[in-house]
Amino acid sequence: MKLQKATICGLYAVLELATHAEEQTHAADIARKYDISLNHLNKVLRTLVRARLIESVRGRGGGYRFCGNPKRLTLLDVVELFEDPSPDLDQADIRDNTESRTLHRILTEIDDIAIATLRSVSITSLVKMIDSERRKNERSPGRAARVAAE
Repeated sequence: MKLQKATICGLYAVLELATHAEEQTHAADIARKYDISLNHLNKVLRTLVRARLIESVRGRGGGYRFCGNPKRLTLLDVVELFEDPSPDLDQADIRDNTESRTLHRILTEIDDIAIATLRSVSITSLVKMIDSERRKNERSPGRAARVAAE
């Protein structure tokens, strides 16, 4: 499954804001950290605000703050804001033969597994995975350098 740039930006923004839910974060800080266009990120942030996953805080010291429920919000919820993850298999492409029907069934199953996986990972779970990975990298500096080089 290939995700659009807006979807990736949305996932990064939600992760960053959920990780620092008690703070307000500037869009420029998120754009800088993940090396994404501020203009593009601002469009994505507006979509997340409309979905009520984050809120915009105006004025001095303003920024964005996560306001969703990270235990209930899944990766699929965020992905669906920007694209349709359902199988992109056109029924017209299915030929009336065993090979075509079998291939279509397998590709549909793969898409279903991808969607189920996105649905099963909450933002809280992903934040915990990221924290765990950071701790591993901090314990073994050589590994962190190898991972960064990859």
